[in-house]
Amino acid sequence: MSAALSPTPTPTAATTAPAAGPGQTAAGPSQATTAPAAGPGQTAAGPSQATTAPAASPSQATTAPAAGPGQPAAAPADPGQAAATPAGPGQAAARSGRRAGVGLVLGGALSVQFGGALATSLFPRAGVAGVVTLRLGIAAAVLLVVCRPRLRGHARADWAAVGAFGLALAGMNTLFYQAIDRIPLGLAVTLEVLGPLVLSVVTARRAANWLWAGLALAGVALLGRSGAGRLDPAGIGFALGAGVMWAAYIVLSARVGGRFPKVDGLALAMAAAALLTLPLGIAGSGRALLGPPVLAIGAAVAVLSSIVPYTLELLALRRLPTETFAVLMSLGPAVAALAGFVVLGQHLTGTEVLAGTLVIAASIGAVRAGQRPRDRSAVGTAASSASTALGE
Repeated sequence: MSAALSPTPTPTAATTAPAAGPGQTAAGPSQATTAPAAGPGQTAAGPSQATTAPAASPSQATTAPAAGPGQPAAAPADPGQAAATPAGPGQAAARSGRRAGVGLVLGGALSVQFGGALATSLFPRAGVAGVVTLRLGIAAAVLLVVCRPRLRGHARADWAAVGAFGLALAGMNTLFYQAIDRIPLGLAVTLEVLGPLVLSVVTARRAANWLWAGLALAGVALLGRSGAGRLDPAGIGFALGAGVMWAAYIVLSARVGGRFPKVDGLALAMAAAALLTLPLGIAGSGRALLGPPVLAIGAAVAVLSSIVPYTLELLALRRLPTETFAVLMSLGPAVAALAGFVVLGQHLTGTEVLAGTLVIAASIGAVRAGQRPRDRSAVGTAASSASTALGE
């Protein structure tokens, strides 16, 4: 890396500086007492610092004579000069990876929210229960084919955890889709985010986090005051219920993740959720679920709400700290408002935008202040699986 940035001795320099003789190349005892050995920082600095460090490399030995017994040793490299060295390719690659990670998270959020907007457009044809069945059924089929989870060798407690996980997943999707059938998408996601936010505040057990909870409650109160008479109370209730199920999903996700390898637990839970919602979907929509246009749109909803964002978020977690990932996930209400405006033509008032901003700020603050460093990896992974499974 740094070797490519180090200056190469020119032929002119080679002819003007005498070549090191055998006695100069192999330092004798007298030289060892006058020339200090390179310190730990110089040893680990890499080839780029070798041009100024006292221990000359073979290529430097041909351009500058070694210090004799009576000559003072060359001064060690100045830390300020080392800091002024241009960033190497590794640092540039790291910055590029972080930028790519941010783009992947935002792309996943856009996919999830536009998938939710597309699902809303399918409600008149297939009903809310029918869309939930299509979305979970197709997503479960894809996950089972890709992951191929092992079915044998699991204890009864493992299957009980998967069943509870699937129940939370089914309830979360059903309640959320019922909510966006009644209130704007952006407001539904704003209310739903309160579930993970409250979970973060309670588990952190820090006084500062209660301030963020108060900020979120102020946003909800502002939203309720502005939406009185405009928002369907049932839609608000469904959105809050989806938030509760989302919090339960995060807790169960951590438990199942410890019992099953990779994403096998999520695949099995998705299959269980699909089976749980299948009777409601058939009863509510019947043969309408088998119509080619409905199946095509349902497949698009499943891809946008699960497959694409799940893949993008897994790639993003390899490039970003999990705390940064969780903060970016807190922007879900803003992305949902954008998707509702573009796809469904849903407009929000200034007061509703302010309320959503307060909830987003509270969510970001709770993520940054409430999680201990050792907990952040699990939180980031749970946030990833929860967001993609929900298909907000």
